[in-house]
Amino acid sequence: MTFSLLGLIIIVLISATVVEKLYGTGFAADHIYRSSGFITLWGLIAISALIYIIKLRLFGKKIVFLFHLSFLLILTGAFTTRIHGKQGLLHLRENETATAFVRSDGKTAQSLPFSIKLDRFRIEYYTGTPSPVDYVSTVTVTDGDNGTQQGEVAMNRIFSYKGYRFNQSGYDEDECGATLAVSYDPWGIGITYTGYALLLVSIMLFFLAPDTKYRSLLRRSFANGATLLLLLLHCPAGAYGTTRNQAPKALPQEVAGAFGDLYVLYNNRICPLQTVAKDFTTKLYGRPTYRGLTSEQVFTGWLFYYSSWKSQPMIRIKDKSVRTLLGIDGKYAALDDFTDRVNGYKLNDAINRIRRKGSGSAKRGMEEADEKYNIIRYMYSGKMLKIYPGRSAYDGASGLIWRSQGDDLPMDMDDNKWLFIKKTQDYIHEMVVKKDYDGILSALRKIRKYQEREAASLLPSDNRFKAEKLYNSLTYTFQLAVGCIAAGVLSFIYYCICMAAGKRARSQISVALAVLLLIVFAYLTVNISLRWFVSAHPPLSNGYETMQFMAWCALILAFILRKRALFPPFGFLICGFTLMVSTMGESNPQITHLIPVLSSPLLSLHVVAIMFSYALFAFIMLNGLAASAIYLSGNTLRMQQVEKLQTLSRLLLYPALFCLVTGIFVGAVWANVSWGRYWGWDPKEVWALITMLIYSFAVHTDSLPVFRKPMFFHLFTIIAFLSVLITYFGVNFILGGLHSYA
Repeated sequence: MTFSLLGLIIIVLISATVVEKLYGTGFAADHIYRSSGFITLWGLIAISALIYIIKLRLFGKKIVFLFHLSFLLILTGAFTTRIHGKQGLLHLRENETATAFVRSDGKTAQSLPFSIKLDRFRIEYYTGTPSPVDYVSTVTVTDGDNGTQQGEVAMNRIFSYKGYRFNQSGYDEDECGATLAVSYDPWGIGITYTGYALLLVSIMLFFLAPDTKYRSLLRRSFANGATLLLLLLHCPAGAYGTTRNQAPKALPQEVAGAFGDLYVLYNNRICPLQTVAKDFTTKLYGRPTYRGLTSEQVFTGWLFYYSSWKSQPMIRIKDKSVRTLLGIDGKYAALDDFTDRVNGYKLNDAINRIRRKGSGSAKRGMEEADEKYNIIRYMYSGKMLKIYPGRSAYDGASGLIWRSQGDDLPMDMDDNKWLFIKKTQDYIHEMVVKKDYDGILSALRKIRKYQEREAASLLPSDNRFKAEKLYNSLTYTFQLAVGCIAAGVLSFIYYCICMAAGKRARSQISVALAVLLLIVFAYLTVNISLRWFVSAHPPLSNGYETMQFMAWCALILAFILRKRALFPPFGFLICGFTLMVSTMGESNPQITHLIPVLSSPLLSLHVVAIMFSYALFAFIMLNGLAASAIYLSGNTLRMQQVEKLQTLSRLLLYPALFCLVTGIFVGAVWANVSWGRYWGWDPKEVWALITMLIYSFAVHTDSLPVFRKPMFFHLFTIIAFLSVLITYFGVNFILGGLHSYA
């Protein structure tokens, strides 16, 4: 009954995410997540599980008992929150006092046992940029019994008083008012957090205690066995070069590179102009170089040799319908292809029509092509290059402002500065026409000195600036992905041949693979470390970064377990495919400031735990595929090999599942700190829970004997991995939600 109810709740949760996508978050919350039937189902699971625990006499197995007891406490805490908790919103203007807030239903007013006043609201910015680092509300609580108390409400920093917790939810456009989320849960949070703590302790004891099922699995001796698993890698050979016309005009590499040494405000942060050039080129072409020219040469080519570049077929068009409208045969269009003979924009009618009615890939493809066209126009207007910092009385409290040549300048600006901003680039353009490269370099040095004088200490350090330039030069992710996949396939075939012949792999091959793993690991470590240093936060905040980190995790696991024949190939394959996904998912990854809610130390722990679990689940899935291939091979010793692979998968399953559990509940604590609630039924949360429940079936081999059968176990782990794929990719690209940036 217990496991049947768990299966039923999985079906309900899957259905709920689909319903939310079709009918909206509010509908799913009212008709499923907050419904009495849903709560009753969880209650039945808890009761039946408790009865089953008593029936099995798990009290004698203290660690297992504590582990299951922690989940019962978590469910009890959630139910307590549902019964006694209060949530809502409180809107305040500066110097305004309130004694009540609006409940979550938007209709019911809930009185507060005290009054609260907003003294001041302010936005804090990253140094020298308009990018917000935090939103802070200073409030004063007045209580007849205890007088007054002042506090601050900010992102990732709540203010608590008498069990009421206030966190920053929004603010007014004039920045003179704030909306605070209010949460009152005096009992539920304590019970739930006790469950979290007990869960963490029981997980640690599980791996340390000598008499657990995991230790018995470790004591078993097993050898690796495999047979040929056919993996086909299809890399479409696209001709990135072109022969439509002659090579475009470009500045010498040294001169163009000097432009990359300028500071620029880009993506709400101060960075090298080289970063803008790299993103610009990658955005248009799909790669950071074009016909042997560097990103800086491409960028300055468009800036100074527009007539030569507008006929270059370097704008990558993915959608076939867009290619048809532009009248091109291949994957690349020139800027001239976007306009007809009378200079009319070919996509104008289609863009207007598809924004009214279109959806799906056609809409995305059309808007992507339109975006690339407008990026070139924006760059050519001169407004992209915000390279002139300065302050003016007209800027008010905003302080340092970065401007471009095309911006309107304040009337009170010094005449010399006004002329410098408006005329410097025109002067450089004249030097380009004359091919006076020394004059260009001299002008660029003057701009750099102007930046250093006006921005002073607000500029990034020289080390950070150089680190970002070094990071920009590491453009080999796609090639590395292809190489890892090739190494994985070839090494897998090699091990299969050796095992089929009953021979051990040559030590030289094993050592070579280990060295190759270390080389790839070193490259990724440098790449991730540089990105961390440049961005000033752990690079775990978006899909590109988490895929890079998962590849890094896979390499660590593969190297640690390299003496098991299948792990080096699996490590290369997982690393290669995740790197491939990172390059496809974000063709021009940009280093940006974290949004305030992500500026939490819990972010790193949450993402690291989740990514390690995904990497381990991927190893288990590949192990299942190998076992299936062995089973179908007809080898007389196939069952022995399949059983050994099952033991290996079970050894990985426990840490994989426990890492996932840890990541989920660390995320719950993070959510409670940031949003005032530890669980909100966001699609990513729901699918992480679904994945945890699905894989939990496989560890209950005593209660579910079918999982003792090796082939059933392997087939289950292959199918179960679909939930991991949906949790990460399906939610990001289809279901959406608060976690869709991840």
